[in-house]
Parts: sequence; structure tokens; C-alpha cells
Amino acid sequence: MIIVTGATGFIGSNLVAHLNQLGHTDIVIVDWLGTGEKWKNIAKHRFVEFVFPQDFPAFLEKSSGAVEAVFHLGAISSTTATDGDEVVSNNIQFSMNLWNWCAARQVPFFYASSAATYGDGDQGFDDTQDIAPLRPLNLYGWSKQAFDRWALGQAEKGAAPPRWAGFKFFNVYGPNEYHKADMMSIVAKNHSRVMAKEPIHLFKSHRPDFKDGEQLRDFVYVKDCCKVMSWFMAGARQNGVYNLGTGSARSFRDLIEAVGTACGIKPDIQYVPMPENLRGKYQYFTQAAMQKLRAAGYDDGFYSLEEGVADYVQGYLNTPDKFA
Repeated sequence: MIIVTGATGFIGSNLVAHLNQLGHTDIVIVDWLGTGEKWKNIAKHRFVEFVFPQDFPAFLEKSSGAVEAVFHLGAISSTTATDGDEVVSNNIQFSMNLWNWCAARQVPFFYASSAATYGDGDQGFDDTQDIAPLRPLNLYGWSKQAFDRWALGQAEKGAAPPRWAGFKFFNVYGPNEYHKADMMSIVAKNHSRVMAKEPIHLFKSHRPDFKDGEQLRDFVYVKDCCKVMSWFMAGARQNGVYNLGTGSARSFRDLIEAVGTACGIKPDIQYVPMPENLRGKYQYFTQAAMQKLRAAGYDDGFYSLEEGVADYVQGYLNTPDKFA
């Protein structure tokens, strides 16, 4: 069986869908649903067990089935989280325990890190560099950095699963992100406004080297993330922490214009001041260095920004059923 934590969330539910498409149905979902529509993220997909996170340790202890792989995508992922104890418990201690379980039983382990570990980007976005000097800008990013460092330390001591990888996700967008509220992608947040021909607000630039709306991000479509993760499960032998972006930085204006093109509507983009509390923590540029993933043997292509947005808008957001 394949275990997926965070399986009803954004990337997790897309991974379950992708695994189903590859013929894997013996999947154990580990997550909470809550009281909203998050259940729709997995409504179309096949799995054999649904386990609440608080019951997961007991499930692992009594599990007698052969586990093909563990995808650990569950975490407190809000970049505005402030409860340090809760973040440590969920993002670090839970991850350590699952790593140790996989190491002891020789089960491949793949987990979600984050590009938030790179902080303000002053040291670049190269996943071959020493990660110790990186300084994340928020509690969430720090928790991911802390686990990356711990995992690499365990691997150096020979206390790692037989195959493992951490994925530094950059700006992921795609279906099933609707429960994320303010943490949704700019595509999901603004699609309905574009369709209604309402003004689209982007931040003004507060740096002379960037024009308004031309702050740059590495936007990566969630389907590409799932392809990379399943490729590692299928037998990739290069362990380590990897960037998962496209290697191409694009502007927020480009993104909104791509939404407009996919909708057949020219968006009305207006620029508004960035809130004071964000200005010292705002990344003006992110771009994943992708050479390490390519060197590991991954040679498939990635959706361009326009291709990914078109697939998302026309295949999901513009349809009666927007869930993957």
C-alpha cells in the first residue's frame, strides 16, 4: 500500500488522483476533513483506509501490510502561523517519527519541504548549496528548514530510509486548493473576478528595480509536482532535498494575463500599495534551480505558465465541477 499524509489537502489530493491514474488504489489517506467542502478533493478517488492523524501512530504499529512508499505531505502550511509549539509538533516531531518508522522498516519516504526555506532569496535558490545558512522569514519556513537539516544529518549517519527525497515546492497552483482561503494561488483567488470583469488588484512595487506587478515567482502546476513525486517512487535512486519548480520566473501580471487569455477576457489590472507589515518579508523574486533534479535523471517537461493556467481554468474553474 501507499500512505499519503495530508491526502485531502491541495497537493495531497492531486497526488492521490495521479496515483489512481497510474493504477494505484491501495492508498491509505491520513488527514482531517473538517466541516467545509474539503471532502470533495477526494470524492472521486479510490483508497482503502482513511486514518485521522491522531490515530496514525497506532495504525502504523498494527499495520501488517507491505508499504510501498510513504508520501508525507501533511503539515501546518500557513506562512502566517504563529503557534510555535503546534508547528513543531506537526511539522517537525511528526515528520521525525514517520522518517524513523520508514528507516526502521526500509520503506521509501518522500516529504514536502518548501521554497519558503530560502527566506528573502538573497542567497539564491540553489538546492545544491549548503542549506545551513538559509534564513526563512516565517515560522512555517523555519520548520521546513529544521526538518531538512535533521533529515540530511540522519542520512549522513546512515539512519535514513532506503530511498528518500524532500521537495522544496515553489508557487504551486491547480485544482483542489479552494479550501486554502488566503493561501490559495492568485489564479484561484482572481478567476471569478476576471470572469465578472471586475478590477484585479496586484501589489505595487516598493523597490526601484521592479515595476508594479512585475514581482517574479516560479509558478509550478500541481500536475507537474505529482509527476515528479511519482517518478521518485517508481525507482529514482538519488536521495536528497530537491527544488520543485519550473526553473522559470514569471510575473504576477503574466499570471493574471494568462487567466484572462484562458477566460477569453482582457483583465482590468490595478495596482495597490503593499501592506506595511509585508514589505520587509516580501519576496520579489523566486526561481528554482532545477539542475539537481535533471542530474538525478528526471527528463520530463513542465507546463509553461500559459499551458498550466489554461488547463486549470478551462479544465476545472470554468466547469460545473472544479475538483480534480
